[in-house]
Amino acid sequence: MRGISRVYTGTQVRALDRVLIDRFGIPGISLMKRAGLFAFDRLCDHWPNVGSISVVCGAGNNAGDGYIVAGLARNRGIHVQLIQIGDAGSLEGDAKAAYRWASEQGVVPQTALTIEGEIIVDAMLGTGSVGSIRDRYVSGIDLINEHSAPVVALDIPTGISADTGALVTEAPVKADLTTTFIGAKLGLFTGPGVDFAGHVELSELDAPSEAFAEVEGLPVIPRGDNERVVSKRSTGAHKHKFGHVLIAGGDHGMCGAVLLSAESALRAGAGLVSVITRPEHRSAIVARRPEVMVYDVDERQDITPLLDRANILAVGPGLGQGAWGRAILQQILKSDKACVLDADALNIVADEAWPLSAGSIVTPHPGEAARMLGIPSDSIQADRPTAARTISSKYEAVTILKGAGTLVANRGELLGICIAGNSGMATAGSGDVLTGIVAGVKALGLESVTAATLGVWLHASAGDRAVDSRHGRAIIASDIIESLRPYGDSVGAGSIRGS
Repeated sequence: MRGISRVYTGTQVRALDRVLIDRFGIPGISLMKRAGLFAFDRLCDHWPNVGSISVVCGAGNNAGDGYIVAGLARNRGIHVQLIQIGDAGSLEGDAKAAYRWASEQGVVPQTALTIEGEIIVDAMLGTGSVGSIRDRYVSGIDLINEHSAPVVALDIPTGISADTGALVTEAPVKADLTTTFIGAKLGLFTGPGVDFAGHVELSELDAPSEAFAEVEGLPVIPRGDNERVVSKRSTGAHKHKFGHVLIAGGDHGMCGAVLLSAESALRAGAGLVSVITRPEHRSAIVARRPEVMVYDVDERQDITPLLDRANILAVGPGLGQGAWGRAILQQILKSDKACVLDADALNIVADEAWPLSAGSIVTPHPGEAARMLGIPSDSIQADRPTAARTISSKYEAVTILKGAGTLVANRGELLGICIAGNSGMATAGSGDVLTGIVAGVKALGLESVTAATLGVWLHASAGDRAVDSRHGRAIIASDIIESLRPYGDSVGAGSIRGS
């Protein structure tokens, strides 16, 4: 078993498919049979006592995979209902050969209005599906979703974009298990697609490793060992060797946000952490975390001496968008030091169009990303890869687009996707923790891209560890900090595996 190291768009996977056929001489029908066998084996692994299945097929290569599953099930003595949604008369090439093979095994297609199987196999539309879906496929989706049986999707659930994870129909197939082939599809790991994929398992179909050098794909974070853990400290180390982070935020009533960031920066390895905040928050922060140096300032105060002491600045957690927050942010941006910007700092920058210093890192969630680009938030989720690339180009900053399948981009190019993490991390303060972690590792002297990717990984793996330690129950942001292990081995994505 191997973990997923890269994800691909639908176009890239089809290119890989052609490489395997044309360059390596693997017949397309052989790849189809390998895909069908993998899917059938995984189906039986998850539901070992299955007695009947319903396979819902379209009229392309995705249907071909479904015909193989149907034929294998028939040979195993499992009752098979093959529901033909697409026009079988239009089948060509490998899909037609797979249809003929399934027929030879005794599988009889039918046009059914009800599903009879204990397990449903979605084999309607694969990576080649673009644009709107025809009515007959929408009816097929409804037929599947209206039934209570578990669903296995082949390659990708019908109605999900392989490129972006966007919904290409109002209600796509909601799978319990997705078996995906050759290369993991980007749309399974980011955008709305993550809510429809269920548990994801990958088979590269015994493709030679050399084939993957032909198509780049998008690396999964961590992209290398240097993006997994912070380097061990030397025996004679001292605090000034590990950088000084200054975090600005915590307007009235928002002390907790800047405190979470400060704690995270310390736990990530920063030697010193200072906080600029409102006067009324000083005693609370010192009482909770005496290791943090706290400075109370007002909007008229010159904070240049404080900024000069730090080598990395973070601004935004609990900053607010009032006069106090704007004045502090403006001074920070004028310092010309690399910054990590989050929350209201991003909203203000979007509003004021203030330039960012070289080496800065921005960490928007979809709502903030929408304001930064001046588009609806739905548009961000519909195409997260483009949003991340565009923000990184427009603001000339390394961009961490948060959410399921967090993306990192720089200079208009996607650099990686994080498929670790879990829905329990969708909790108040989780983003403030990420800000502190990224600032903390950036303070160690890392390049901004490496700091961003390492910070994302540490945050996600800590979130996975926190959920595991609480047996899947709800976690809070402080749990992520307590589970942070920047110097040890990190966990992988718990629900995703490959072969």
